[in-house]
Amino acid sequence: MRRFHVELTPAAKSLRAGIEEIKKERPPLFSTGGLPVRFERAPRDLADIAVTREGKGLTVRYGTATEAFRALGRILGGDEKDLSQGFRESCLFDMAGIMIDVSRNAVLTVDTVKAILRRIALMGLNTCMLYSEDTYEVPGEPFFGYLRGRYSKAEMKELDRYAANLGIEMFPCIQTLAHLEQILQWPAYAKYRDTSGVLLADEDATYELLEKMIRAASEPFRSKRIHIGMDEAMGIGDGRYRAKFGIVDPFVILNRHLARLNGICKRLGLRPMIWSDMYFRIGSKTHHYYDESCVIPQEVVEKIPDDVQLVYWDYYHVNRDFYEEWIERHRALGSEPIMAGGVWTWNHFWCALDFSFKVTDACMTACKAKGLREAFTTLWGDDGNECDIYSALPGIQHFAEHAWSDKVDMAALPSRFLGSSEADFEAYVRASAIDSFPQMQHYVGDSDDSNVSKWLVYEDPLLAFFDYIVAKLPVKKHYTNIAADLAKAVRKPGGARLAFPAQIAKTIALRYDLRKRLAVAQARGDRPAVRTMVRGDLTALRKEVTKLWKLHRAMWFAQYKPFGWEVIDHRYGGLLARIDTAAERLSAYAAGGAPLPELAVKFHKFTPDQKVLPRFSHARVKTPSCIK
Repeated sequence: MRRFHVELTPAAKSLRAGIEEIKKERPPLFSTGGLPVRFERAPRDLADIAVTREGKGLTVRYGTATEAFRALGRILGGDEKDLSQGFRESCLFDMAGIMIDVSRNAVLTVDTVKAILRRIALMGLNTCMLYSEDTYEVPGEPFFGYLRGRYSKAEMKELDRYAANLGIEMFPCIQTLAHLEQILQWPAYAKYRDTSGVLLADEDATYELLEKMIRAASEPFRSKRIHIGMDEAMGIGDGRYRAKFGIVDPFVILNRHLARLNGICKRLGLRPMIWSDMYFRIGSKTHHYYDESCVIPQEVVEKIPDDVQLVYWDYYHVNRDFYEEWIERHRALGSEPIMAGGVWTWNHFWCALDFSFKVTDACMTACKAKGLREAFTTLWGDDGNECDIYSALPGIQHFAEHAWSDKVDMAALPSRFLGSSEADFEAYVRASAIDSFPQMQHYVGDSDDSNVSKWLVYEDPLLAFFDYIVAKLPVKKHYTNIAADLAKAVRKPGGARLAFPAQIAKTIALRYDLRKRLAVAQARGDRPAVRTMVRGDLTALRKEVTKLWKLHRAMWFAQYKPFGWEVIDHRYGGLLARIDTAAERLSAYAAGGAPLPELAVKFHKFTPDQKVLPRFSHARVKTPSCIK
C-alpha cells in the first residue's frame, strides 16, 4: 500500500481541518515517511488544478478548497500516471453537488453525513443538500419530524461547519407547498391543509407557518441559498382551497404563492430556488412534466420572479437531445436553470448504477453542451429508503467526473473511486446486477430502472403473482452467480458492505421457483414432495430471509437514526410470518389435509409484455389486495 505525507504551505493552512478528518478515517494511507504531497494555494484563484512531480514528491497548486480536495482524491487513488507525471484539470461547473433525501423514512446520522461529505470532497464536489420535508427542528412546532429522527439546529450547524472545512457549501432543501403529508396528517395542522399533502395557499396563517419553517431551516447554515421545493403539487386549489376561495386558475395560485414565499426569503436575506415541474404540469393537458405539447402562457411567465432560480429535475431520459430541449424551455421562462439529475437509489436495495450512468451521461453531456454552470445529482428515498446509501457512491463519482471533464474516462473510475471512497468500483457495479439481467440489455431504454430484486424478495411465498414477468429469464442461475461473485468481493479489503446485496441474491435464488414447484407437486397429489420442500427449501428460505433482515438492520443502525426502521421491520416481519403460515399449512397438506387454494390459482398477466423490467413498490408486491 502506498503511503502519503501531506505538507501545507502557510497559505494552505485552511485545508488542515478537512485533511485531518480524512486522515483520521484512513490512517494507513498517511505517514511521515510517505510520498510527500505539498499543497500550495495560489495567490489568486486558478482556473484549474495543477499537480506536478517535483523531486521525490508532488506539489498541488490550487485556487479553492474544492480543487485541493479533488486533487487529493486523485492522488489517493494511486494511479501511476497521476503520481509520476502529475495532472491538470478544471471544473466545468460553478456548483456541482448532491442532494440526499432524509425525509422518506431514513434520516442519516450526523456521522454518516460527515462520511459522505468526506467522500464527495475527494471527488471534487462543492455542494450538499439534505432534502427535509419535516425532518428539521422548527421552534414551537413539536410535530415537525415527530418520532421521525429530525435534525436539531445544533446538528445542522455542526454539519455546516464540517462541510465548510471540506470546501463544501451546505444549504437547506425543504418543501413549502406539497410533499407535506407527514406534517399535515396531524390534527394541529388541519387548518393549513388544502389536500392531504398540499398546503392551503393564499391563507395568511399558512405564510406565518412558512416563515417559521424557512427561518428555522436556514438559520443553521452560513449560505444564503435555500431550496424551497414546490414540486408535484398535484390538485393544488382543488381541496379546502376551492371551498374557501372558489375556482382559481392553478397558475395564478402558484405564482401568488411563490411571490409571497420570495418576499419572505428577501426579508431573511435568502436566495431561493424551486423545482420547476409545476409550471410544465399545469401547462400540460396530461399534467406530465415532460409533455412536449405543454403551453405556459406568457402572462404566467412574466410573473415568475426573476430572482427565483428554477431547478429542472430529470433522471429518466437517456437521450441527450431531450435534456437540451428542456434546458432551452426552462431558459424561456426567464432565467438560467439549475440541473438536477439522479443517482438511482429510490425503490432499490442497492443503487441502480448502470442506469444511473446512462441518464447522467445524457444529462451532463447536455448541460455542458448548453453551457449550464450549476448542477447537482439527487439521491431519493421513495418507498422506505431501503437502499444502502454508500452504494450510490460510484454513481456520484461518475457525476463528479462529468463535472470535471468534457467526457468521462470510464477506465479511470476505479482508481478515482478508490481514492475518494476506498472501495472497489467494479464490485459495487456488479452488486447492482441484482436489478438487471444481461439477457435484456439490448432493450435498454428510458425506463430501464427496474427494482426486480425488491419485488422478488418481498413477494408473498404463496401468491407470487409477479413471477410470470421473469419466467423466461434464468433467474436462479443469475442470482446464484451474483451471490458467488459478491461472496468473494466481501472477503477483500473494504468489501464488507457487499454482504447485503450478496444475501439478497442468495435469498432470491432460493425463493424464485419455490411456489411453482409447490403448485406442481400439489397438482400431482405428491404429498411427499411437498413435505420435502417444506422441510428443506421453505426452512432454508426462512433462515436466509432472517439473515437478510439482520444484515439490513445492522446496516440501517450503522447509517441512520433508529426512527423509520419500524417500517422495514414490519416488511420483514410480515414476510417471515407468511413463510411460517405457508410452512404450517403445507405441512398439514403433506400429512393428508386439504390442498391449498392459493396453489391452485392460475395467474393472469396484468402488465404488457415487457421490453424492460418494471419497478414496483413494496405495497404493490406484498399482496394483490388494495388493503395495505
